This record gives sequence, structure tokens and C-alpha cells, in this order.
Amino acid sequence: MGCAQSWAILCGCLTPVAPACASEAALPSGGGFRFVGFLDWITGLIEASGVAIIVLGAASATLYFAWRVARSRALAGPFREYRANLGRGILLGLEFLVAADIIGTVAVDPTLQSLAVLAGIVLIRTFLSFSLEVEIEGRWPWQRGRADGPVDL
Repeated sequence: MGCAQSWAILCGCLTPVAPACASEAALPSGGGFRFVGFLDWITGLIEASGVAIIVLGAASATLYFAWRVARSRALAGPFREYRANLGRGILLGLEFLVAADIIGTVAVDPTLQSLAVLAGIVLIRTFLSFSLEVEIEGRWPWQRGRADGPVDL
């Protein structure tokens, strides 16, 4: 096994697999690597990005809230802004986590059970997204047009 292949296995980018049949063993595949390992790695990277976005969003919203309170000595306005900023960070992180779940379900492990789990995750995420959007905007999504005026298309 070459240095590049060893590094790829250590990184988790590619995983070696045993050939399924004798004809595959005769192919010059360079070690029998499969694409699914790469997709697992990508899925993990997207999941880590989603978690990082949520953590960084919460930290930055908290720091901005503390700065606003220290500057204005008021809590009502900065608190509403804090909740909205925190919700935005969570929403963006959830988008990444759902993307990772979709890739993992559709490309890596396409079974009926994993598809059912994905459907449940998407339903829960849709409910969370809807709830957070109401919290951030302070109104129902269908009321957006009335408050902003008529929309020209």
C-alpha cells in the first residue's frame, strides 16, 4: 500500500474493501477503494460544519447581546435581537445538518428504514424552522405580505 493510500485511509476519505467476487480481485483498482467512504467523510464534514455554525452563531449572538446591554443598559430591545440572532444561527446550522442527513440517506445507505428516518428528520426540522421563523419575524409567514405592503411581481 502506498503512502497516499495510507494517508487517505487515515483521513477516512477512502475505505479499503475486500473484493466481492474473483473478477473484481483481478481488476487493477489500486487497493479496492470505494466511493461510499468518501461520501461518509463528506457527510461528516457537513455535519461538523452544521454544529460549528450553531455553536459559533450562539457565541456571536451572546457576545453581541452582552455588548449591546453594556452599551445601552436596556434589556428589552437587545433581548429580542438576541433571540432573533440565536434563531438565525440555529436555522442555518439545521440546514447543514439536514443536508448531511440527505446525503447520508440517499447516497450512502439507501434503505427504506433510513428513508423513513430521513422523512421524520425533515418533518421535525420543518416544524423547528417554522417555529423559529415565527420567533424571529414575530408574525406568521402568511402575514408577511400584509405588513410589508403589496408585492409587485
